[in-house]
This record gives sequence, structure tokens and C-alpha cells, in this order.
Amino acid sequence: MTNLPSWLSKRSAGVLLHPSSLPYGHGIGCLGEAAYQWIDFLRDAGISFWQMCPVGPTGYGDSPYQVFSSSAGNPYFIDWAPLVEFGYIQQDSLFSLTQSEAHQVDFGSLYENFDPLMKLAFSNFKKDSKPLVDRYGDLEQFKSKHASWLEPYATFQSLKSKNKLKPWWEWPAEDINASNDPSSAGNEFEFHCFLQFLFRSQWDELHQYSKSKKISLIGDLPIYVAPDSVDIWRNKELFQINELNEFTSIAGVPPDYFNEKGQLWGNPLYNWERNKEDDYKWWIQRIRDQLDLFEVIRIDHFRAFHDYWSIPKGSEDAVNGRWEIGPGIDFWKQVRMHFPDLPFLAEDLGDINKQVRQLRDSIGLPGMAVLQFAFDGNPKNLYLPHNLMRDVVLYTGTHDNDTSLGWYETADESSKSFFRSYLNIDGSTPGWDMLRHAYRSVSQLVITPAQDLLSLGTDARFNKPGEASGNWNWRMTEAQFHHLRHHSTRYLREQAILAGRLSKA
Repeated sequence: MTNLPSWLSKRSAGVLLHPSSLPYGHGIGCLGEAAYQWIDFLRDAGISFWQMCPVGPTGYGDSPYQVFSSSAGNPYFIDWAPLVEFGYIQQDSLFSLTQSEAHQVDFGSLYENFDPLMKLAFSNFKKDSKPLVDRYGDLEQFKSKHASWLEPYATFQSLKSKNKLKPWWEWPAEDINASNDPSSAGNEFEFHCFLQFLFRSQWDELHQYSKSKKISLIGDLPIYVAPDSVDIWRNKELFQINELNEFTSIAGVPPDYFNEKGQLWGNPLYNWERNKEDDYKWWIQRIRDQLDLFEVIRIDHFRAFHDYWSIPKGSEDAVNGRWEIGPGIDFWKQVRMHFPDLPFLAEDLGDINKQVRQLRDSIGLPGMAVLQFAFDGNPKNLYLPHNLMRDVVLYTGTHDNDTSLGWYETADESSKSFFRSYLNIDGSTPGWDMLRHAYRSVSQLVITPAQDLLSLGTDARFNKPGEASGNWNWRMTEAQFHHLRHHSTRYLREQAILAGRLSKA
């Protein structure tokens, strides 16, 4: 790629940290004080980008990659402090949300305690809306502005509550085929509108603050949507779903060196021909909603736009799937018409063939490289710094990787030896070693997970693909955040200056 997109035109650095991992708050990171302090830290450290995982409302399994809506926000991220200030909730009432360990999110406790407390706040809001209106504006205006996604989402959540949280395909027919009629949903509908109003109002305030500090936000858009989501419930014709509401083909990836039976993800695949009939209207709106929140979007599993692994309904694993042709350049021509600046990053990791890279290059999207994958002893490894290109965003690790310290401690001796020799280091601080050499690479943008800035081991890993539990719950402690701000800021800024990556804040 000769012409880089505008957002990648300058050498820069970023940090990957999901909002749930911020310290302070009540049981989970939120959009409150710590988020603003985090932005201040990034600015002071000379860092230009804050990347996070998807910020939608999570369901069973707590994965940010399996959310109830592509457009709604996660209510757990709402900062309670303004609600206390408004008199909608008492500080003492929030004690039940703070019982988890400081270094972990206790999603079980949030599931049990969040809604009852927030419904109390909602009840008090209805008695006196003035404090909230004075701070955030009018709820009815918000509902009107965002009706295209808010009404279906609030209806979906209301029907889930009515049906004891069962997935939509287990609802009675009248609910599966229900319209977006707010009058039929009642108080539950209004409650979910209230939650989204709080989330978006607080997000917009934080986003404005990040812009004022010249920090750009990078979001993450999974190519597939969660099976139990409003996206599928209201748009079944856009997916490979039959008249019985059965998923006829399932997403996943084929068997490889790491997974002898492949990966069966469970998401229904797209009916791309039907999507094409209306110029991918649903997709365009999905992207637009995310660009209301972020400056740049990482497109997860970009490969599937070229070809995707299709697994027949009822399969117990991914072995019997087959490759099907994706929408290719036709899809991206439509996207470019609406978003000519192409504020996108293609996740093109894994088993990627030449045709996928050609598609990415023909669109003009930057790709990804992961430094942890570089040290197999092969000097032609594409992820080694001397083989990188400017249009490849270099990560020391991602949300799916072990921390750099954890990776090094569990790597085989051959990889460790190559790592030490290549970087000319002793291996005592692998996370910082990777950061320094990544900063000095030709890649325009380098992104480091926050855990590596704290030299944390495997216990701080955010996600381990293929394991259904124990993921997504790592959280930075107040002590760790204090250490980072007061002991690492100056060093990070020096590295940014040396490598020409200093932000312009």
C-alpha cells in the first residue's frame, strides 16, 4: 500500500485496555474518574491511541465479542458517581457491587446486583428528572435521535425479560415476530432506554475529553454477531436461517496445527446475496453506529470477506466445514462510498492466503502483526521487525495472547534463545524489550496491551481462546495504576521521542 489512510499518516503508539479493566468504580471499570485519568496518562506518556474490545452489552459468558447489540453500549460501564450526586441512589447502596477482588471483575455479582440498583435509580429519576436533564440533556430527544437501533434493542431486552432471559429462538411465535412497538413493552422498555441514555451521555463526555487531549479511540467490530442478539432477531433474512428459525450454517475456522477439530463458534453466517440486494444497508448502519463512538474500527476476522468457513447445522465440531466465497471487493466499494477516509484496521492474522492480502491491499486497509508470533527461528517470519511494512500495525500482543512475560515464561527454549539473540537482550523484562523494539520498527502504529506496561504474567491474561470460562475478568488495581502513572510515564515518553512516535498533545 503506497497511500496510508489519514489516521495512520504519522508514527504513533497506542495501548490496548478494555474499559472493564480500569481500576476504581464499583466492581468493574467504568466511564468515570479512572477513565479520565487513563487518558491523561496516555497523553503524558506520548501515546496517541486507546484501543479497546467491543463495548456492547455482554450476555452469557461475558465476552465483549458476543453482545446483545452491535450498536448499544454496556450498561456495566456506567459511572455511578453522577447518580449518587443526583440523589437517585445512595452511596451505601453500592456496597454490594464492590465485593469482588480488586484485580478481577466479578460478573456474577454484577449480574445479581446491578439491575436492582439501577432500577431503583431509574424509579427515582422518574420522580425528579431535572438533575439528570440538566447534566445530560433530554431523554426523549435521545430516544428520537437513536430510534433506529434503540427501539429494537429496548424491545428485544424487554422480551428477553418477559421470557425469563431465554434466547429469542425459544420465545413464543408472537414474540419472535414482534414489532418494535414501545407502547407494548412498558416500563422495561423505558428502563433500557434510560440505561443507554446514561451510557451514551457519559461516553460522549469522555470521548470529547479524549479528543481534547488528542487521544484517538480504536474500537473493535466482530465480523459475526452473537446468535442471541437484536441484530439477528430483527434481521433474520440477512442470515442463513430457515423458516423454523434454525441456523442452517455456522461460523468457525477449520482444523489446524493448534486445533485438530477446528473451532465451532456458533454464530450464524450471513446471507450475503440478500445483504447485497439493499447495498449492505444493515452493515453500513452498523459501521456508522460504531464510528459515532470511535475514530477507528478494527475489523475482526477480516478474512471472511474473501472466504469463510461454513459448518453445517448440527455439527459437533468444525471438521466437516467448507470454504465459501465472501462478498469481497463489492462490499468494500459500498463501504468506501459512505466512509471514504477508510477509518478501519483489518485483523488479518492466522492462516491467511495471498488472495486475502490482495483484497486488503486493493481496499487500502492496514493489516496487523503480532510480535509474539515472530520468534520461531525463521528469519523470513513476516512478523519479525525487519520484514514489516509501514502499513502493518504492530502489536506486542493482543487480547487473545498471553502477556509478553507469560509468553516468554512458557515458550520453548529455542524460541527464547532466538528472542534474546534477535533483540540482543537478556530476557529479564520481555514486555519492555518488545515495546522498545516495536517502537523502533518501521510500522506506523505500535500497540501494547496495558498488562505489558505492568510486567504482568499469565494471571493477567485477558482471554484464552477455546476456554469457555475464566476470561475477560482481568482488572488493573489502583496500586498498579498509581505505579504506572508515577513510574512509567516518563520512560514511555522518552521512548516515543526516540522513535519519532510522540503524540502532538
